[in-house]
Amino acid sequence: MVKVNIKHIDAFSSTPEKGNPAGVVLNGEDYTEKQMLAIAAAVGFNETAFVVPSNVADFHIRYFTPGHENNLCGHATMGTVYALKMNGLLEKSTFTIETKAGILPIQIREENNQILITMQHAKPQFQSFGGSKSDLAASIGLREEDLHSEYPIVYGSTGIWTLIIPVKELSSFSKMTPNTKEFPKVLLEMPEASVHPICFEVRDHGNDMHARHFSSPHSGTIEDAITGTASGVMGAYYKKYVNQYINLPTTLIVEQGHEINKDGQVYVHVNEENEQLDISISGTAVFVKNIEIEIE
Repeated sequence: MVKVNIKHIDAFSSTPEKGNPAGVVLNGEDYTEKQMLAIAAAVGFNETAFVVPSNVADFHIRYFTPGHENNLCGHATMGTVYALKMNGLLEKSTFTIETKAGILPIQIREENNQILITMQHAKPQFQSFGGSKSDLAASIGLREEDLHSEYPIVYGSTGIWTLIIPVKELSSFSKMTPNTKEFPKVLLEMPEASVHPICFEVRDHGNDMHARHFSSPHSGTIEDAITGTASGVMGAYYKKYVNQYINLPTTLIVEQGHEINKDGQVYVHVNEENEQLDISISGTAVFVKNIEIEIE
């Protein structure tokens, strides 16, 4: 049996047990891919990240749900960067990470006695949803009339694909009951995508959008508390479909996690470069505890 030390970091919050929990393994090179998957399953968080050496960036991060490897994960990136900083492994405030979604720049700075981490996202992509809106609404426990008819339902990616579902009223979010096993039957174009309902009514004054995030059934999890990659997609969606005349650069604040008592915030930075949208996100993180497990 092999002992593994995992750091439990909560991302997008400065309060332990709020925000989105991530497992971080700083010595990822000591484990095989099969062991990484076993570690992620044993930890049980939506994502566990493994730091491994890179020939093309400062660090290489691999991301595992309990069910499979992901190309990218926003909250696990925040958690990993925080763990690297906390353990004295970061010598500079600007560096790069290698991921399966590409090489991404990271910046860290201190603000109000907190470490604020900014993560660049891949260029936004969108693809139309052509399935049944009624079946889609039913898969998250709503009716089709609860969906916002003014804005499109689209798949979006800034590193990993999710389905953006605009919902009319904030009150619908506490009623949502995801039936994730139905998702592949409804998401015909991308059956492995996650589902991300959003709303322009918010709980906290000063925020711009509210969201929940329901996992692909292939991931082995049900709901993500606060989702960095999908928040990045929300920023691009807002500029492309909601307010194309908004002045850039701008920062939008996404709130998420309230319905499962894991509330937190993501700052989404929207800019334009060479006629393409440029997306990055910022957030805080906090160390919760060390976890030790044994695997074969």
